[in-house]
Amino acid sequence: MKLSSLEMCAGAGGQAIGLERAGFAHEGLIEMDKHACETLKLNRPNWQVYQEDLETFDGRPFKGIDLLAGGLPCPPFSVAGKQLGKKDERNLFPAAIRLVDEIRPRALMIENVRGILGAVFEDYRCHIASQLKKLGYVSAWQLVNASDFGVSQSRTRAVFVAIKKEKADRFDWPAGRKRKPLTVGGRLYDLMSEKKWRGAKAWRDRASDIAPAIVGGSKKHGGPDLGPTRAKKAWAELGVNGHLVAEEPPERDFVGMPVLTVRMVARLQAFPDNWQIAGGRTQAYRQVGNAFPPPVAQAVAEEIACCFSTRRLANAS
Repeated sequence: MKLSSLEMCAGAGGQAIGLERAGFAHEGLIEMDKHACETLKLNRPNWQVYQEDLETFDGRPFKGIDLLAGGLPCPPFSVAGKQLGKKDERNLFPAAIRLVDEIRPRALMIENVRGILGAVFEDYRCHIASQLKKLGYVSAWQLVNASDFGVSQSRTRAVFVAIKKEKADRFDWPAGRKRKPLTVGGRLYDLMSEKKWRGAKAWRDRASDIAPAIVGGSKKHGGPDLGPTRAKKAWAELGVNGHLVAEEPPERDFVGMPVLTVRMVARLQAFPDNWQIAGGRTQAYRQVGNAFPPPVAQAVAEEIACCFSTRRLANAS
């Protein structure tokens, strides 16, 4: 019997894919961005997608679901921003806590940037934990790196899990894999050589490490690129031009550093190759770049699912 979930700020569906693989059936996915909503509907027509503001979304019809999950906006806590935290109008933790109160799910799972684990936000983290404790939940934060779960990218994120206190002692954070994931060259060689580019093999050998963290970018900025100056330098060491995102892979006689396509970036984020991204190149890249890699979401969600399993209880006794 599948477990049920409601997802907040669903984006392009990275976390939703992971939860689906972990055995959760989505009763609803909430997302404001119209392009991301189109992406979700395009790939899973049976999913119930709500294009609504999380701050006004009514959670009461979903009372009693197993898991409330989501990737809440990162700018309030990102070291790349002003780190206004609870004072930032984009902070949606209060909305998430309100939904927990309305729904009383068996568990809560939230992904955010590692910056939220900084000392500057210690009081706010304690406030979140205190609010949830009053509602009967035990909570914890964990820093996870996507590369530990087979993703070809050094992407560290803070994951927050809260579980009803009667089941909380059964939760364990997932252990990552011990082997290193494929390099960027190994992961993308077939896509980079789709148009018979003569330099594809040499590029594959040069791109001999995993990728730096992919950055989704802000709607306030221009077209898509692979991040700030430091990130672009890291991409250049892998033989990738990080100043833009391409429509197509390199042609046969291309000379120079290739540019990644949205499909290539999506693969580095561990999206399935058949997962279609709606919208133009800029909108598509932002959806992919801001996503929670499915394997990481799956690993955490599987551990949450085990909390509700009689199998784990039997193993513990």
